[in-house]
Amino acid sequence: MSTPASTRSLRKGRVGVGVVGAGNISKQYLDNLTTFPDLKVHVIADLFEEAAEARAKEYGIPEWGGVEKALNHPDVEIIVNLTIPAAHVEVATAAVNAGKHVWTEKPFSLDRESGLGLLKTADTAGIRLGCAPDTFLGAGLQTALRLIQRGDIGTPLTGMTTFQTPGPESWHPNPAFLFQYGAGPLFDMGPYYLTTLVQAFGSIRKVAAVGSKAKDVRVIGSGPKAGEEFTVEVPTHVSAMAQFESGASSHSVFSFESPRTRMGFVEITGTEATLSLPDPNNFDGDVRLWRAGDEDWTTIPATGPANGRGMGVLDMARSLRAGTLHRATGNLAYHVLDAMVSISESMDSGTFVDVESSAPASAPLPEDWAPETLTLEEGA
Repeated sequence: MSTPASTRSLRKGRVGVGVVGAGNISKQYLDNLTTFPDLKVHVIADLFEEAAEARAKEYGIPEWGGVEKALNHPDVEIIVNLTIPAAHVEVATAAVNAGKHVWTEKPFSLDRESGLGLLKTADTAGIRLGCAPDTFLGAGLQTALRLIQRGDIGTPLTGMTTFQTPGPESWHPNPAFLFQYGAGPLFDMGPYYLTTLVQAFGSIRKVAAVGSKAKDVRVIGSGPKAGEEFTVEVPTHVSAMAQFESGASSHSVFSFESPRTRMGFVEITGTEATLSLPDPNNFDGDVRLWRAGDEDWTTIPATGPANGRGMGVLDMARSLRAGTLHRATGNLAYHVLDAMVSISESMDSGTFVDVESSAPASAPLPEDWAPETLTLEEGA
């Protein structure tokens, strides 16, 4: 199943955007969405309309209100869905039914059934779906992917990724949701690392994993709720293996149980060399290359845009006008979700689990792709 992208938008000029969700992450998006000249943010909506109003005034957005305000806005073509994970599919489906294209924060959904249902609904309606992470569109990972595609490491064979922290309860003022179903280190951070691996190796075909939970209860360490206890519902350490359609394989660690913090570790080894990638949770960062016989790593500066969150929305908007496929698609996000659900099933069953979905490789982003440049002039 594929979200259609071949139909060129009947509209011209800048693409209208409506944001649903005025929480903390909306600032990261709006810093860019309100400055990219090919986009126009018309409205921001939230269940708590006072939050939407405050954010609208902060960024000079002309309209605000409840969710229906964004869904029914005549000038909005793309809904940027920044709601909590449990509401992602509900809001995205409502937007599709309202005839709006949708960009959703990760995860795409919390289960296969609802994710497939959303893909089918959008496919039938001729609506595009996009989903975070769009970090792989940033200069750091794009530079690494260009080196891999150019053959600088030979044939890619294996990957290793590591994300380890003591857990976010020490600094997050309201961390309980990060330890509930649909979160944990796998679902919270897995999309960044697995999306990068899929871009490097292709679709995941099968996975195996083990998981553990060091504590049943954790304590909030900062903010107004400091000292409050909350229940841990999901594994807080996950060790996962994946095999890709190419025959390549990877090993990944996702952990909220390590006293030592190690984040952003991604290495891809090929027949000729090993490549160290920048943190997949970031948009920039140099790449390092090591060949047999080298005394040290060779640093390769990243080239290309690294504006941050919202690059995927802009790519969707420009692709919508051009009638081409955008890069951070719903299919890609669903495939990563499918892999994460399969990893969870493997932890429960103790067996390898096949990953049924696939995601075609995303087209590389041109090095001269310029978010700050107006390309969608009226009448163009």
